[in-house]
Amino acid sequence: MRSGATPGPNLDALEALAHEAAAQGAVYALSPEVTVAYSADREQLVKVAWPWQNNPAIARCAQIARDTGLTLHLGSLAVVLDDGRFANRSVVFSPEGAITATYDKIHLFDATLPGQRDYRESATYSGGDRAVVAEAAGLKLGLTICYDVRFPALHRALAVAGAEVLAVPAAFTVPTGEAHWEVLLRSRAIETGSYVIAAAQAGQHENGRATWGHSMIIDPWGRILGQLGGDGPGVLVADIDAGEVAAARGKVPALANAREFSLSVNPVGAS
Repeated sequence: MRSGATPGPNLDALEALAHEAAAQGAVYALSPEVTVAYSADREQLVKVAWPWQNNPAIARCAQIARDTGLTLHLGSLAVVLDDGRFANRSVVFSPEGAITATYDKIHLFDATLPGQRDYRESATYSGGDRAVVAEAAGLKLGLTICYDVRFPALHRALAVAGAEVLAVPAAFTVPTGEAHWEVLLRSRAIETGSYVIAAAQAGQHENGRATWGHSMIIDPWGRILGQLGGDGPGVLVADIDAGEVAAARGKVPALANAREFSLSVNPVGAS
């Protein structure tokens, strides 16, 4: 997607894309991070975000799931918390429109990119503290959001807990996306023997930011099954076979072979 700052048009775009995905035979659909509103700053976000209870965006997404018959995975939306900050929350809906899982982004992007503005997600968002594996369209789905992709331990924990598919909704910056997006996604797939489905914001947004895009679906052997470009919107569909997960983990049983270890850091020159 190429979400703007106002929820209404973004939800209209999501609905159209969801119907397109269903028409192509999809049974599960993932949208990008900040699908509902991609705000430039906290001041703008305050105007368009709602609390969790009676959230109109959640109600709209539930209806989209019912209308399309999809397991609809809303990549994320900002949810107002009691302390004045926000949760960056992912929500999974059943084809009947029921909420079957939620996940709050654990790792917050606090960084300064060379020649770029500062990013301080922790000033606006409160990080989650719970990893989530959910049932989705007959598969076990591990939930992550964007910056989480840089933390292999989270993905390994999800895979050990049974996840066969890792969802990575994102709004990657152009510099980091160009340098790292593909290699990070393929690494997470290879390390865990899991499918990775990565839906990304793409293009120049009305808030002045540009995102890398290149949504892709990767199999458990690290092969890219499909990829979109860098200027959304669009729909990408691929077949998922749980047998491929078992096959990849059987060929390279990295999850089973992992061992606990202690760490000793010796001073330079010590014997």
